[in-house]
Amino acid sequence: MAFRSLRLVKPQQPCGCLSMKKDSSMFHPNLSEGGFLPSSPKRRYSNSPSLITPLAEAKRFMKDCFLAVGASADNAETVATNLLEADYRGHYSHGMNRLDMYIRDIQHGTTDATVSPVTLNETVATAHLDGRNGLGAVVGKRAMEIAISKAKDVGIGLVVAKGSNHYGIAGMYALQAIEQGLIGLSVTNTSPLMTPTRAKQATLGTNPLSLGAPGRKGDNFVLDMATTAVALGKIEIAKRKGEPIPEGWALNDAGIPESNPSIAYKYAKLMPLGGTEVNSGYKGYGLGMLVEIFCGILSGSSYGPHVRRWGTSHAVANLGQAFMAINPAVFAPGFEDRLQDLMTYLREMEPVDSGKPVLVHGDKEKAHMEKVHAEGGLRYVPNQHKTNAILAEELKIAQMASETVTLSTDEHVD
Repeated sequence: MAFRSLRLVKPQQPCGCLSMKKDSSMFHPNLSEGGFLPSSPKRRYSNSPSLITPLAEAKRFMKDCFLAVGASADNAETVATNLLEADYRGHYSHGMNRLDMYIRDIQHGTTDATVSPVTLNETVATAHLDGRNGLGAVVGKRAMEIAISKAKDVGIGLVVAKGSNHYGIAGMYALQAIEQGLIGLSVTNTSPLMTPTRAKQATLGTNPLSLGAPGRKGDNFVLDMATTAVALGKIEIAKRKGEPIPEGWALNDAGIPESNPSIAYKYAKLMPLGGTEVNSGYKGYGLGMLVEIFCGILSGSSYGPHVRRWGTSHAVANLGQAFMAINPAVFAPGFEDRLQDLMTYLREMEPVDSGKPVLVHGDKEKAHMEKVHAEGGLRYVPNQHKTNAILAEELKIAQMASETVTLSTDEHVD
């Protein structure tokens, strides 16, 4: 529940973008209508003022930033939509949090914001693309479009790309396939941030993967995960908030688990999914290798320790990515019904904690989208607003307008 009050943080020049009317070209409509929303546990409420940024205004600000540094209009639209989708779904580490990094890469000439990918080699079911060092969101969108087209023609499409850059949340591309009634898979390598089991130095990336499958009426399965314990962006968000991190996330320079987010972010040595060897961290390490084989090795891009180090804007990333679309209609009939049956069964299982129902991957994101609409926009942390203000002044664009509202902040009752 939101109470509009206090003040409006106005931009330096009019923008006219404060409407919360949903733009169907901006979001995935099937994700905000119908589907499952987890039942609410018992809560207590307290009123607190928060800055709320309407979705359209957040997108306007990011698009203006990209246009200001020379991105083509189409590319600026694509990447702004990509980053906004991450925030809208609750993945704040991969949304506006990445804006400054993208802008610096363009300014330093290590990313070309004007190009589109080209096809190097193609068969009826596969394609090999050169991203031409373009924006990762542009490369990814085009690659999945090709994979989708092939899946509709022959049942499956696999597209790998080299010469790409950070492409946002992996789930963005799985959702692309879901919109067409297809199963979607997307993977990317990244800067070396994972410290392999028994090693001292980070050698593999967080190497995220996403699998999306269509259920009924927009109730879809969407797995979106890093193969490290967390993505580095999660530590960056904790650093912005000044909050400690769990000790199973990252190591310090001595190879010891670290809870201080500033130290963890400085050394950027993430633990593989599972953590230590005794806790099966070698499985996360293996999943990271799986992604690396599909991305860096298969595409001919940089791989493993040869990918540019995190935080370096003066070297080309040359990331590799892979995208797969599968048409379930060419296999056993009734795919959506069986998937829906399984998801319903899982959600109806008796939970250990009655206040925390069993969820299916994608449920938390749907709940967050409902929250965004209920509150009238996105809640960015104060440091994000500070970064945006500096960026807007530097690029000579309108500041991002955010409204101060009093929200009913809910907390779980113990």
